Order: sequence, then structure tokens, then C-alpha cells
Amino acid sequence: MIGDMKTTSNSRTGKWYKLDNAAIIVPCSAHGFDTRVFRIVCELKETVQPEILQQALDETVVEFPHFNSALRKGLFWYYLDGLDETAKVTEDREPPLSPLYFPGQRSLLYRVTWHDTRINLEMFHVLADGTGAFVFFRKMITRYLSLVHQVEVTDAASDISSSSEKVTDAFAHYYQKMKSSQLKQMTSEKAYQLRGEKDENQHNHLMEGIISAKAFVDLAHQYHTTVGVLLTSIYIAAVVDGMTVQDRKRSIVISVPVNLRQFFPSETARNFFGVINIPYNAKDYDGSLESIIGDVRKSFGDQLTPDKVAATMNSYTKLVENYAVKVIPLFLKEPALTYFLSKAHTGVTATLSNLERIRMAPEIEGYIDHFAAFMTAPSTQVTIATYGDKLCIGSVAGFVNHDVMLRFYRRLTAMGLEVELATNDYDEA
Repeated sequence: MIGDMKTTSNSRTGKWYKLDNAAIIVPCSAHGFDTRVFRIVCELKETVQPEILQQALDETVVEFPHFNSALRKGLFWYYLDGLDETAKVTEDREPPLSPLYFPGQRSLLYRVTWHDTRINLEMFHVLADGTGAFVFFRKMITRYLSLVHQVEVTDAASDISSSSEKVTDAFAHYYQKMKSSQLKQMTSEKAYQLRGEKDENQHNHLMEGIISAKAFVDLAHQYHTTVGVLLTSIYIAAVVDGMTVQDRKRSIVISVPVNLRQFFPSETARNFFGVINIPYNAKDYDGSLESIIGDVRKSFGDQLTPDKVAATMNSYTKLVENYAVKVIPLFLKEPALTYFLSKAHTGVTATLSNLERIRMAPEIEGYIDHFAAFMTAPSTQVTIATYGDKLCIGSVAGFVNHDVMLRFYRRLTAMGLEVELATNDYDEA
């Protein structure tokens, strides 16, 4: 539980770590529903054994020393303060994606929980992005299943990077000076905003949908496009379905995180991602999915180039390296960063993230049913995780109703796909 993660000042290791250049702004953006916590899930085909899971966690986290840290305030920036403590595996009883950072407390910034056949890793975004966290999660699940089933795992895809490589700030390593201003890039025109009844307890509502990965790839081929473009287009169509004529005066903007490791070689387990925005003018919708796919395909093609991706990477570092920003004390910087982040959020309708296809060692892959991922956002975030033939769509929002996602799944079923749905709704509807 959350309380089990708290530590005392006697458990400090004396080590500390600078935040990577994307993590710098995370504490300023953690408000209300948007706890900046993400969850990665492994659904097994058998009941979890928590004692063995704890052993697997203890053995795995040694390779990721910066994970066992608390977030502290320095004079100019936050930093990670090393703790001589590993998270204790607990049963999953708290609301998902609950806060992990508590100002003034030395508490770990990740938790590992279980329930029945399900293993969860939750992490505050200052430690890692989804890709970096999954390197850790994959190793922990591999170690757990090898212990449970007493098998020797020979995994050619296994991570072999050193601990020092895992804590590298890849943003700083690849940074090139640029002329454009990060503060200007963080503000944008106002996009259409999703609306709904918010949970009065500020609990996030999760929905998990599973479809056949092969069937969806075949569907994408029928539309002569990619999985990412088709998913984004169907989501946009689901948003348009709920818009009034007046609403259509604003563009829909889907924010898409990009794993920078695809463009710049890095073994970091910390944050290393950029963001591209996919706009769509709802007035252009003629009732056909094709009218959306063309625009979305062009946006992806225009923005997923080495130069454009490098610009998003450099923008994080430019903010940190700005001399005027550097010398301002943190207590003065925070309100300004919070303001610019809130302005940037009004330029986004929702976020859609697609993790790379997940592969596990052949000795253990048969014990796993599927993986899922969830991330909080100011409005709504949808995260795709594919394992075997199961493409899992995890959505998170502070709304008590899942209107957009239900329209999204109705579109999938109308296209001939079978959908398996689950939710954490607190009314157990």
C-alpha cells in the first residue's frame, strides 16, 4: 500500500541523481487526477505468488539504483535522493494510479502490487518513461516466472546494459543548441476539450479493451495504413461522434509520445521521449473514416522525421539549459512552469501512446496472457500494448463515464472486431 512505501531519513544512501531533462517539469504538472503516475500490467495465466514476486523485485531493482529514491527539492531544481530501501510487494487495494509523490516526505516513487493473476508496476514519471520502466518490468517478470517454474531463461532479447547506462540522461547526451524558444512551443492554440462528469473523489477511471492484434493489422492493411494511424483515426472519429456543430469549430489534437530510442541509440531506463501533435479539423469530417485517415497519415509522415523528432528532444534540454531559468530559485520557477504547462494542455484533446510489441523469452511466454498499460493525463490518455495476438487498449480519465471509449469500441465492433472489455469503475457497474 502507499503507506508501506514511506521511509525515514535514516534510510538514505548518500547518493543523489539529477532529474533527466524531461522529468524536470513532471512535479509541476502533477495535479488532481493527473498524478503523473503510470501503470504497467502483466496478466498471468496463474495466481501470483507474492513472496516470490518480492524476491524477483529485490533481485531486479539492484540494476536500477535510481529507482530506490525519493524526490527532494533543491534550490534550483528537484533531485532524486537515494534510499537504502526497496518497495514492498502488496496486494492491489488502493485506487489505481494514486499519487506516489508526497511533498516533504521521503517516499519511494514506484510500487509493485498484485491481485489474483495480475502483477502491476506503478511509477511516478520522474523515474522513467513507459519504455524505460518496461525494461525493468520485463526483467522482474522474467525473473519471477523463472523462479516459480524453475526454468533457465536464455533470452536473446534480454537487456544487457550496465547500471550506469540505465541512469544516463540521454537528453543531455544528444542535445544540440536550437534557436526556437521552448516556452513558446509549450503554448498553443486551444484544442477541443473532452467533457464529462468528473469523479468527486478525484479517482481515475480505467477501461481495458482487448482485440485480436492480427485482425487489427489486417484491418489497417485494408485501409492501406499503419496500426498507429488507424487507431488514432478511429479515436478521432469517436470524438467527432460526440461533438456538436459548435464544437466542430475547434480542432481535435491528439498528442502522441515518441520513443526517442528509435532515433538515437540509448540504453537509458530514464525518460527519453518526444511528443508530436496530430491535429484534425472536425469540419472536414464527411462521415467516412477515410476522410480522417488521410489527414492523420500526413501528420504522422510530416512529423516522424529525424529532424522533427530531434527538435522535440532538444526543446526539453533547451528549457533546462536556459541561463535565466537556471538561476531562478525553484519556488519562483514552479508557478511559471505550472502556468505554461496548463497553457500547453489546452492545446491537446487527448493523448494516444503505442508501446512497441512486447516479446518474452520462449521458456516463459506461455505463462503470460497479456500486458496492459495506463497513464494519467490532464484529460484522457489511451495506451496500446501488444503481446502475442492480444492488442490491449488501456484508457484513463477522471470522468465517471467512458463515453468516448464506448463509441470507440462500438466502431471497432462495427468493423467486425470482437472486443473484450473490463473497467475499474467504483460503482461496480
